[in-house]
Amino acid sequence: MVDDQNITIDRESYEPAYAQLVRILIGQIAAGVFRPGDRLPSEAQLCERYGVSPMTVRRVVNILADQGLVTTERGRGTFVRPLELGTATFDLGRLQQLFRDEDQSTVKLLETRITSATERVARKLAIEAGDRTVFIRRLIFQGEEPMLLHREHVIYDPSRPIVEAEMEVTALRGLFSGGGGSDLKRGDLTIETTLLTEEEAALLHSEIGVPAFRLEHIFYDFEDQPVSWGWFICSGDRLRFTAAIGIP
Repeated sequence: MVDDQNITIDRESYEPAYAQLVRILIGQIAAGVFRPGDRLPSEAQLCERYGVSPMTVRRVVNILADQGLVTTERGRGTFVRPLELGTATFDLGRLQQLFRDEDQSTVKLLETRITSATERVARKLAIEAGDRTVFIRRLIFQGEEPMLLHREHVIYDPSRPIVEAEMEVTALRGLFSGGGGSDLKRGDLTIETTLLTEEEAALLHSEIGVPAFRLEHIFYDFEDQPVSWGWFICSGDRLRFTAAIGIP
């Protein structure tokens, strides 16, 4: 267990005092000095113990609250939050790894065409039925193995030609690897289970009816308008979702 009495703020450090105190308190929570449900020392106690101002302590508490580590109750104090499975965030590390490995990952463009939006596509993209969209179908490989089938409807914009690089890999790699070059502000992602159709099974070198993941996405521009709607299909044995809760 951490001996918090010997931990102090280093006044010679380039790290600001508030950042040091955040790190100290997170370390104490992680070490069990403060357990779920425990009340943290009061503002006055933290000021006295670490030689910081009330403003610094309030900033620290706000940061811990934003990170989901504590909750503040008016008139009672600040308490360490218990683990909540509902707060778990599952990452897409497997997809990130696939798109970051440029030497091994390739994208094959299967189809691209201008089409009229159906009622469903129009509803997803907030446009009128019959408006033009660009339909793109891709197959993403890792080495020689097909991993993902991607279908996507993009709002047709004559002022922004869709270049070959965008249709193939650039936009996808930027989204999943954190790279630049994307004009997208945010996205909504929904994960569902499904069964591979005959076409999907053939393209993914699998069998009809095999359990699969369907990752549906809607991406928005900086005016919060949807610009594309689509979905990835991946055989269930090729994708894994992981999450961590609490403080490691």
